[in-house]
Amino acid sequence: MKLHKESKGTLTVAILAILIIGGISIYFLKMWSLLIIVPLLVILGLVFWFFRVPNRHILEHVENVIAPVDGKVVMIKEVVEDEFLKEKCIQVSIFMSPLNVHICRYPVSGDVVYKKYHPGKYLVAWHEKSSTENERTTVAVKSETNHNVVFRQIAGYVARRIVFYCNIEDKAKAGHEFGFIKFGSRMDVFLPLDTEILCKIGDKTKGGLDVIARLRD
Repeated sequence: MKLHKESKGTLTVAILAILIIGGISIYFLKMWSLLIIVPLLVILGLVFWFFRVPNRHILEHVENVIAPVDGKVVMIKEVVEDEFLKEKCIQVSIFMSPLNVHICRYPVSGDVVYKKYHPGKYLVAWHEKSSTENERTTVAVKSETNHNVVFRQIAGYVARRIVFYCNIEDKAKAGHEFGFIKFGSRMDVFLPLDTEILCKIGDKTKGGLDVIARLRD
């Protein structure tokens, strides 16, 4: 298992902070310093765990919509996506806890036709309004089945950094990485109304592996 490239800055700061705090506590507290050092090492271990990159065998997909992240399905509903699609569609939302893998993956294969970053608030990620009011990114892909599929990274109350690496005209490959969100957040996927939904609220997903829906060919 590897560490994600986004871990470098966070881990550098965390390790330096622990070395400094640990050194000061040992100097002044002697053996009692373990009461400070041990919790700090636990926190460092959690940071390493958060940035893990698990080995996953990604298959080729055409009609299938793949879970873009690890997490829990918290919403499946008909909405109007008014940024790109500007029409009714089905929204599938997956919430990620700080303990989930936070790699963001393309849900479908095709061509990237739209991308935009939006600054915003930091409502808790499961709040319904977080999809339109929180800091977020929006990406649209014209799928190989000729459907427009929109997906959105949403920052949460804890998550304060979103990165996405895709560009317009890039080739999207379902299950492959396009971005990362730090420390808890949500992913929304907006699908055509006639999409066959294969997941339900409460389902746990594995990004890049689980099929959550199927587009009509």
